[in-house]
Amino acid sequence: MKKVLIIGSGIAGLSCAISCAEKGIEVTLVSPFPSERSQSVLAAGGINAVTDFPEYKDSIESHIEDTLKGGCHIAGKKAVKGLCENANDVIKWLEKLGTIFTLETDGRVSKRAFGGQSHKRTCYCGASTGKQIVTALVMEARRYEGLGLIKRRLWMDFYSALIKDGICCGAVFYNEATGSPEIITADSVVFATGGQNALFGKTTGSTQCDGYAAGKLFTQGVELKNLEFIQYHPTTIETSQKMMLVSEAVRGEGGRLYYEDNGRYVYFMEERFGERGNLMPRDIVARCMEETKKEIYLDITFLGKEKILKRLPEVYELCKKYRGIDITKQSIPVTPSVHFFMGGIAVKNNHETNIKNLYAIGECASIYHGANRLGGNSLLAAIHGGKVAASSIEKSEQTELDNDFSSELKEAEEKLSTMRKSKSLYPVKYVRDMLAETMHENLGIVRSAQELEKGIDDVSFYLSIADKLNFDKSEFAYLGYSLSGILTLAKATLICAKNRKESRGAHYRSDYPETKDDWTASTIISYDDGKYHTYLDTEGKYES
Repeated sequence: MKKVLIIGSGIAGLSCAISCAEKGIEVTLVSPFPSERSQSVLAAGGINAVTDFPEYKDSIESHIEDTLKGGCHIAGKKAVKGLCENANDVIKWLEKLGTIFTLETDGRVSKRAFGGQSHKRTCYCGASTGKQIVTALVMEARRYEGLGLIKRRLWMDFYSALIKDGICCGAVFYNEATGSPEIITADSVVFATGGQNALFGKTTGSTQCDGYAAGKLFTQGVELKNLEFIQYHPTTIETSQKMMLVSEAVRGEGGRLYYEDNGRYVYFMEERFGERGNLMPRDIVARCMEETKKEIYLDITFLGKEKILKRLPEVYELCKKYRGIDITKQSIPVTPSVHFFMGGIAVKNNHETNIKNLYAIGECASIYHGANRLGGNSLLAAIHGGKVAASSIEKSEQTELDNDFSSELKEAEEKLSTMRKSKSLYPVKYVRDMLAETMHENLGIVRSAQELEKGIDDVSFYLSIADKLNFDKSEFAYLGYSLSGILTLAKATLICAKNRKESRGAHYRSDYPETKDDWTASTIISYDDGKYHTYLDTEGKYES
């Protein structure tokens, strides 16, 4: 029986685990915490699909075109076609597993408008779509646990992949319970580790999705892609701990952005783009907000209390709890914040990387979104990608390899032991905070060569001292060995942004404001003994 190791237990990881189990593949599902604590739970707005009963004149072809256009035509056409064509089946599968979608009076799944889309096609569960989907997937995964096809391993932190002769056959983990490294082998390994929030510190996402896995794999020979494309969500509110997302569902229900000018409300998006201005793609809205240099508000009061509490109860509770704002009576002060990473691990259409038997799915993989993601496509991509990877694994040939990994285990033991003996006066957390400040200052909504150069210099310095720093022993995995991998990923991201000398989607250069036809391709970056190499994938290496 084939064995697959899945690292990460959010929606993408669960989708892949269940799909593998359905095919009789034995799964080990590893994560540092339960699925109920994954970032997937935070997904609020919805999931895109052209269902059996679409909005008038909507079609799968329209969904494909919106996705490609939103991504500024650098996402793989074959991959996007597969994503959109299978969306309806994904919705049906989720309903079968018990996902409770909001329904119309005739029993059809309700849909709302989301930015960058020509029709209403975002299916939703109130404003807690991610939570509902996670709940349904967890229950199905538990059923397969009972059948012995899925085995869960919690409180396990990824340390490194086991790669020999260009083939992946497992991974090394830091076991929080024993305080020691542990090896798990498998015929295939799937990464579903989420985005790179720790690079920016306070974002809308979980800092537990820190980007370390991508950074470590990068140093082990895995190519990365499109790191420069980072989506700023236009509407968030700040709290002491993080940026809280005010779902695009609010604008989908008719919410209007404005600023005040001498007592006058200026609905700047509508003035610039017309009636649907508030639902322009996220990169455009965020950039327009930045350009105003004003405090921006989002108004939904005109919908009335009954409709707001029925359709947006979670947003109402969020604003009430964290800012004391009653959105039925008051506008919401909002600001753009880092929200989603279109870039990540480079994968082919079957979600396999340039390393055989090593796959990536969900936000850590770069494939469907190009230069900018449409709202509602991330949940679809997570579930669809998990299913695609499972199908590929089922068809793959098992590879016989030497199972002696004593040297890899010894390396991990020595690394962890050395860190425990560190007597540096400089804490890792200080450098993590400095990194976040550097990235916000030099890789913001608008960038320039001068800023990016400064960012690269700063991160290079952090890297030079990373292995000499002290750490908080109570949070060893979180603040200890992961630092070098995170910093390496940060430097790669800045290099990609510096090398793309144009503006496209979520990447805007003040010194290169135009979009150029000869840059209509993905950025690929690789690592070799401390050196970073980039090229444009004009040949479509990852579009099989």
